[in-house]
Amino acid sequence: MLTQPNIRYLTDIYFEAGAVNVLKSLLKKYDIKTPLVVTDKGIVKLGMLPALAIDNACVFDNVETNPTEAMAEEAAHYYRKNGCDGIIAYGGGSPIDLAKCAAVLVNHKPPIETYAVSSGGGARITGIIPPLIAIPTTAGSGSEVGRAALVTTRDERKFAIISDHLIPRASICDPELTSFMPPALTAATGMDAISHCVECYCSSRFNPVADAIALNGLERGFKHILSATHQGKLQSRAEMMMCSLEGGLSFQKGLGAVHSLSHPLGGLTSKKLHHGTLNAIFLPHVLKFNFDYCADKMEAIASRLKFSDVTALPGVFEKLIRELGLPTTLRDLRVTKQELEPLAEKAFNDHCTATNPRPMNVDDFTRLYDEAW
Repeated sequence: MLTQPNIRYLTDIYFEAGAVNVLKSLLKKYDIKTPLVVTDKGIVKLGMLPALAIDNACVFDNVETNPTEAMAEEAAHYYRKNGCDGIIAYGGGSPIDLAKCAAVLVNHKPPIETYAVSSGGGARITGIIPPLIAIPTTAGSGSEVGRAALVTTRDERKFAIISDHLIPRASICDPELTSFMPPALTAATGMDAISHCVECYCSSRFNPVADAIALNGLERGFKHILSATHQGKLQSRAEMMMCSLEGGLSFQKGLGAVHSLSHPLGGLTSKKLHHGTLNAIFLPHVLKFNFDYCADKMEAIASRLKFSDVTALPGVFEKLIRELGLPTTLRDLRVTKQELEPLAEKAFNDHCTATNPRPMNVDDFTRLYDEAW
C-alpha cells in the first residue's frame, strides 16, 4: 500500500513570449520587497538584467557552471546582509540550482551537504524557505519546475538536494530570453533537455503521467533542436523551452546512467565541464547499454521520432550530436584517463543510478567511461 503520493506536479508556470513582464505582479503576490537576484556574470555582461524591470533588487552574480557549496554560502550571506525577503533565480540551470541551495542556507545551518538526498537530508529541509521565483534563460535544465538542485563540495563531490520545499513558487518561461544563447550553448542545453526526457521515460519507476510528458518533450526537442541551434528562430526556441520544462516535470520519475556518469565529471571544478555536453556524449552509449532492458520503451521512442528501425536509435542520437557540432568524446573535452579512474565508484553511488532500467555495478561505469573516452 502506498504511504506517499507517487505522482505530483505542483508549481505555477507562466509560459509565453514576454512572460517576464509578470514578474512585478508576482513580487507583489509573494510580498517580496527586496529580492536577491541570483544570476551569473554572463547574464550581466549581456545586458539582460533590465528585462526584469525591477528597481530595488540586490544582485548576486558569482555563479559559475556546476555551482559549489562556497557559492551557496556566499549567496545566503549576501541575502541576509542586505535584508532580502525573496529570491529570483535568473539564468540557466546553475543559477537556479544555486538559488535553491542558497534558499536552504538562509534559515538552515550549513554545510549544505547536511541536506543531501543520499543521506536522507531532504527530511531536514523545513518550509522556512524564502519565496523563490525561477526565470530560465536557457532551455535545458528544467530546474525551474523541479524540486532538486545539484551542488559540488569543496572536495569535488557532486550531490543532489531534493525537497518539495525547493520547488519555485512560480516559474516564468519566456522564450525571448533564450535568444541571447549562442549556437553552442543552445545545442548543449538542448541535449540536456532531450537527455532528461529520454532518461525519465526509460526510468524503472512507475509513473505513466511522467512518461507521457517525457515523450511529448522528447518529440518537441528532437524536432526543433537543430533549427533552434543553427537558425535561432523564436518558435524553435519556444519548443526547446517546452522540451526543457517537460523534462523537468518528468524528474519525478527519476533519471539514469547518463546523469550518473555526468555528475562526477561536473564535480571536477578545475574543468568546468558543461552538464548538457556531457549528457550528449554519454547518451548513445547508455542507450546501447540499456537497450535490452527497456526494449518496449525504445520501440515507443523510435515510433514517436518516426524511425522504423529501433536498433538504429543510438546511432540516430550520435548523428544528431554531430550535426549540432557538439563534442562526441571525453577526449574532445580534454578529460584524461587518470581523471576518470576514481569516478566509476562515484557514478555507481549517484542518486540517479537506482532508477536506471538496467542494474549496474562499478565495472559497468568503468566500461562506459572507457567507451565515451
